[in-house]
Amino acid sequence: MESILLKLSDSVSGAQTLEELTRPLLEMLHAVTGLESTYLTSIDLEKGLQHILYARNTSSTFAIPEGLTVDWNDTLCKRALDENRGFTNEVSDCWGDSDAARALGIQTYLSTPIRTGGGNLYGTLCAASASRREVTPDIRKIIDLFARLIAQHVERESLLNKLREANIELSAMALTDPLTSLPNRRALLDELARMFAIAQRETRSVLIAFLDLDGFKQINDTWGHDAGDALLQTIAQQLAQQRRAGDFIARVGGDEFVAVGVGPRPGEQADDAAEAFGLRLFERTRATVGAGKVQFDYAGASVGAIAIDPAAATISEALSQADSAMYKVKQRRARRTPSAC
Repeated sequence: MESILLKLSDSVSGAQTLEELTRPLLEMLHAVTGLESTYLTSIDLEKGLQHILYARNTSSTFAIPEGLTVDWNDTLCKRALDENRGFTNEVSDCWGDSDAARALGIQTYLSTPIRTGGGNLYGTLCAASASRREVTPDIRKIIDLFARLIAQHVERESLLNKLREANIELSAMALTDPLTSLPNRRALLDELARMFAIAQRETRSVLIAFLDLDGFKQINDTWGHDAGDALLQTIAQQLAQQRRAGDFIARVGGDEFVAVGVGPRPGEQADDAAEAFGLRLFERTRATVGAGKVQFDYAGASVGAIAIDPAAATISEALSQADSAMYKVKQRRARRTPSAC
């Protein structure tokens, strides 16, 4: 018993996963019970199924197959729970109508439920044999202890998984604009750092375009902020759906977006690529927008696009140049028409 307690201490303290905890426990459970098979199950009450997660079999003629899935309603585990009978060495007499017990040849059966927080049934810890064996009260205490250790580990794993999912969700939220679901300024800066590094290695330019929604304030003043939000969401959706592979679109301000992409090698070809990049983006900002009973046509944003050599400018300088290019476009458009929508 002393050696088992030492092994139990090592198993609990060193286990990182449910399997790392369970397999030594199954070995110890065999040592104290002498039963041929020890195993851990999980139960899906909604689907009515029981799954053998891990099993240890010491006999070539009697084995509980690991990975086996059976009908929960036909299992000895369910019968044991329903009748509050955690042990019997007369399975054929107690539960002779069980197809699973008959198929596996079980005569001695020991089981205890594994319940997590709130008393939820996770599964069972079991031992079984094809021959008749006796089980002492001390052994019942041991299997109950093992079940509690497994339940605590399952709860801890569940909590850690929830924390990981929450961290992933929070990280995504920190990089996402809540209104349009596009990446935000922080995400843009991260992407530009990555893109600048790639472009420098490959001696390529980076295409950067600033987009400003002309007439946005007028839309809000005339039709309300719901109309302005609908415009932002419509433009964001069109930009995201029609972007080229490798392009990155972000909302960086109230009515401002930035698009970036890896361009050709610096030179005249890069300037042509920037012009084509800006024109494609402009076309994607023309839209018919609906917000409740309000519907209006939007003539497109002011788009300033540049091709920047990442070795010749910082990210901040590149964004400033793209912003200046956008304002030049905005000024030209303002001279041609009093309204952009």
